[in-house]
Amino acid sequence: MAVTEAPRIVTSRLGFEDAHTLGRYLATGGYEGLRKALAMTPEAVAAEVDAASLLGRGGAGFPAGRKWAMLRRSPVTYLVVNGDESEPATFKDHLLVERDPHQLVEGVLIAAYALQVTRAFIFLRGEFALGLERVQAALNEAYAHGAVGRDIFGSGFSVDVVVHPGAGAYICGEETALLESLEGKRGFPRIKPPYFPAAIGLYGAPTVVNNVETMSNLPWIVVHGGAAFAALGEGRSTGTRLFALAGHVNRPGVYELEMVKTTFADLIHAPVLGAGIRHGRQLKAFIPGGVSAPWFGPDQVDLPLGQDEVAQAGSMLGSGSIVVMDDRTCVVRAAWRITRFFSRESCGQCTPCREGSGWLERIMERIETGRGREDDLDLLLDACDNISPGVAWPPQQTTICVLGPSIPSSISSAISMFRDEFLVHIKEGGCPHG
Repeated sequence: MAVTEAPRIVTSRLGFEDAHTLGRYLATGGYEGLRKALAMTPEAVAAEVDAASLLGRGGAGFPAGRKWAMLRRSPVTYLVVNGDESEPATFKDHLLVERDPHQLVEGVLIAAYALQVTRAFIFLRGEFALGLERVQAALNEAYAHGAVGRDIFGSGFSVDVVVHPGAGAYICGEETALLESLEGKRGFPRIKPPYFPAAIGLYGAPTVVNNVETMSNLPWIVVHGGAAFAALGEGRSTGTRLFALAGHVNRPGVYELEMVKTTFADLIHAPVLGAGIRHGRQLKAFIPGGVSAPWFGPDQVDLPLGQDEVAQAGSMLGSGSIVVMDDRTCVVRAAWRITRFFSRESCGQCTPCREGSGWLERIMERIETGRGREDDLDLLLDACDNISPGVAWPPQQTTICVLGPSIPSSISSAISMFRDEFLVHIKEGGCPHG
C-alpha cells in the first residue's frame, strides 16, 4: 500500500500466494505486454521506454532508454540482466525473482525484442536458491507457452534466455565484473574505456546490462505507454520504485512508492509503511541508498525519494535500500561493520581498495574495541582521502570500479555527524552503548 494513489507497477501480483506460476500470471494480464511489443517495430518499443524516462533501478540510475541507444550495432549482441543483488540490507530484487519471476522473464523478452539481441542471460546471485528455482521454472513454462525460443507467438522473432547463478561475490554486481564472471573468469571489473559493455561486452560483443527491477517495469510500460509511466513521479525520477526498508523500524520490508511525491519520512513513519521507529525511540541517522551511500541525519528525513533531490543533498538513492538507525545505535560499530564488509568483498585488483580498505577496517576495529587513539580520527580521514581524494560525493575515481572510492562514505559520515561518540570510545575505552 502506497502513500500516494500511484498504481502498483511491479508488485501488483504479490497478494496472490501463487504469483510465481504461469497460471496466475496469465490470469492477471501476463505476456500481454510481450504480444503488444511483438506487433510493434523494435524501434517503437524502445521509443516507449525512452519516453518513460525509466532510470535504471540497480544503483547508478542511468536512463534505460539512453543505455539501449548506446548499443553498438553488430550481428551478435547480448542482453544481460543483473540480479546479483549483494548490497547489505538490499532485498527488493530478491522479492521480484521469488514472487513474480514471469514478470521478469517477460520484461527480458520485451527488451530482447527492442534491442534485437541474439541471446539473453539472467545472472542471479547464487544464494537466491528459491529465486533461482522459480526463475528457471518460469522460463521453462514460458518456453512451453511459446513466449521464448523460436518464432515467439508466431512473430518471426527468436531468442533464447539462459539463467546463470553467480558465486556470491559482491563485486559481480558491478556490470563488467558480472560479464567476466559470466564468461567463467574471476569477477574483476574491466577498465572503462574501452570496455563499456554497449561497445565491448560479453564475449567481446556489444551488450546491454540492466537490473531486475528495471526489466520488471517493461511489461507495464508497453501495455500502458511510456507517457503513463512518465506521468508518475517528477522531473527525471519518473514512475514508482521499490525501496527495501531495513533497520530500527516497526515494519521493515519492501515497499513500492511513487518517486519524489513520497519522502523518507513517509516511508519510515507512515502506518502502512515503516510505522515509525521501534520501541518509541528517536531517529539518529539513516542511510538513503545502500551502505555505500553517505548517511543522512533527522534533519534530512523530509527529503523526497528522488534521484536528483537526494544527489543534491550529498548522497544517492543507489540500490534502493534505506537503513534506519535509532538513538541507541553505536555509529562506530555500524561504520566498522560496513567497512569490514567492503574490505572482505574487495576483488583486490586495485591498490587503494585492496590495501586501504584493510587499513580502515583495522583502525575502526581498534576504536570500537577500546584500543583507539585520538589521532586515529585524523589517520582515518587521511586514509579515506587517499582512497577518495577530498572525501566528497560523488567520489573521485581512483580505482577501476566505484567500490573503492565508496568505502570512505560511512566513515566520513559517522565522524562528521558523531565525532563525540568516537571520542567517547577512545577516552573511555569502549562503546557507551554496551
